[in-house]
Amino acid sequence: MPFAASLAIGVPLLFGAGFDQMALGLIGSLGGLVFIYLPPTPLQHRMVMFMACGFGMIGCFALGILSHLLPAAMMLVLTLSAILVTMVCRLYRVGPPGSLFFVMAAALGADSPGTLAQVPTKVGALALGTIAAGLIALVYSVLILRTRDPKPVVPSPPPTFDYVIFDAIVIGVSVGSSLLLAQLFSLGKAYWVAVSCLAVIQGATMRTVWDRQVHRILGTTVGLAFTWGIFALPLDPWLVALLIMALAFIVETAVVRHYGFAAIFITPMTILLGDATHFPLGSATQLIQARFIDTVLGSLIGFLGGMAIHSSGFRATFGPPIRRLLGGIRPA
Repeated sequence: MPFAASLAIGVPLLFGAGFDQMALGLIGSLGGLVFIYLPPTPLQHRMVMFMACGFGMIGCFALGILSHLLPAAMMLVLTLSAILVTMVCRLYRVGPPGSLFFVMAAALGADSPGTLAQVPTKVGALALGTIAAGLIALVYSVLILRTRDPKPVVPSPPPTFDYVIFDAIVIGVSVGSSLLLAQLFSLGKAYWVAVSCLAVIQGATMRTVWDRQVHRILGTTVGLAFTWGIFALPLDPWLVALLIMALAFIVETAVVRHYGFAAIFITPMTILLGDATHFPLGSATQLIQARFIDTVLGSLIGFLGGMAIHSSGFRATFGPPIRRLLGGIRPA
């Protein structure tokens, strides 16, 4: 699975390097991230889930790009996108990483400069990356199911207001707040703040939220030192594409074992994905300082959002007004 995932993420970048179109290759690799959502269920179910996630990724990226053309609406669009995709992921019990990559696609789209005329090309590049990941997912599934029995499709338990709606609203507002603070502090690449916030706040318990905050900050600190070493290499588009594939393989192997260790390699992979269109890549020292500040800010906002989600007093205070605002949804 890690090999197939790295292939799904890296193939668009290889095409981008070959045709000297790294910007479009980078966007296509975002579509390849949808491979991570492939469930270990029977073939027909896993491919339907894959296609649904693929459409969600394309939609989030398109909304993000359009919001870049309307800066005043950017925070609102990304907040509502985070709320919606979190609701859908929780309603259908989409496994880890949950809404993370959907929000990341929207945030990267919002951070992507361009004109209205370039929107169809960029969205098409991401759709092509999703299609390529779908072909890889199909071949992988056919091969793996010959030697491994699929897990049964377990019906989702009845949705509850707190888990599906209330939590999603808190998560979306936290992501939007992190983006607002990033803009107020004039931080570049605000998507990194949003991703850090969402990665922390998705913890199942308060202890998990705290552990994720600590692991992400410590893992990112070590990862930034690793990134500084990578930037010392004579990087070209081909080497960047191969490095991203290697890092994706390591991340998918490590993340199920220890999140903090995986964060060491998530950091350079994400930085390369965000900056792979610019050669030379610029000052490593300035970039590393900026990413560390982004990570700390996003993690702190995510921790505060996690405290709110796991606070019974916060739920008792804001839950009933939200129910009334949404039309008197009954608690379940």
